[in-house]
Amino acid sequence: MLTRKQLDLLEFIHSRMEKEGVPPSFDEMKEALDLRSKSGIHRLITALEERGFIRRLPHRARALEIIKLPDSMDKGGFTPRVIEGSAPAPAPREALPVETASHSLELPVMGRIAAGTPIEAIQEPSHNVAVPGEMLANGGKHYALEVKGDSMIDAGINDGDIVVIHEQSDANNGEIVVALVEGQEATLKRLRKRGSAIALEAANDAYETRVYRDDQVKVQGRLVGLIRTY
Repeated sequence: MLTRKQLDLLEFIHSRMEKEGVPPSFDEMKEALDLRSKSGIHRLITALEERGFIRRLPHRARALEIIKLPDSMDKGGFTPRVIEGSAPAPAPREALPVETASHSLELPVMGRIAAGTPIEAIQEPSHNVAVPGEMLANGGKHYALEVKGDSMIDAGINDGDIVVIHEQSDANNGEIVVALVEGQEATLKRLRKRGSAIALEAANDAYETRVYRDDQVKVQGRLVGLIRTY
């Protein structure tokens, strides 16, 4: 059984697609349901997914598919369709195909990095990836990680992307870093220093900013590039 808000959201998404053929944005969903933030929409979408009414499509930011409708809405002949992100997001204007770069280098992919809830620290390489030389910071070592999760989607970092990291032990406020939390968990977040505290900030309203003592967090690298497969 759906709550009133869950049903309202499903009806809004379905009616918009039936009427205009264009999916509503999260901002439009928020306004239609009179919610204060997009985090409420994320929670409703998660609830609809758990109940089997929609499905999130992997490796596409905020891409969903309607699987079924409640009996009160389904008048027969319903066909599941993608409601957002049916096509891959367009490549950024400054995107540079690896094969056309002036030169490329092989970097080790050190497993997965959480863009969401922190996961076990990454230590061993799984394979190599070709990276345009222009993407690498001057000097120092670099490595790559596969992103797992959607907490950085508003920064243009999607689940399944490969991020290129410059190995360093410190970073400036506002930079996106690989942070090792309490020596056990690694996560990809925006760094905020607040006196003797460090805040790890997501780029997705569905995730809270987490604040730690400065001795609980070690910066392991700074984001310098991103590779996406279309």
